[in-house]
Amino acid sequence: MVRINGKEIAAAGKTVAECLSDGGFDKTRVAVEINGNIVPKSRYEAAILADGDSVEIVSFVGGG
Repeated sequence: MVRINGKEIAAAGKTVAECLSDGGFDKTRVAVEINGNIVPKSRYEAAILADGDSVEIVSFVGGG
């Protein structure tokens, strides 16, 4: 299990890009952190989640 934004999800073995797609996130408008380390957008397709990982996904919201 992988903890994504505080929820346990069966996402081990998936890439960050797959998790973002599954969660309905726009990968151009988020920042992703795995176990306290920021994942560059260029690595979303290659970064694979493992059991026990802790992931934070933060969406950017425009406004003024």
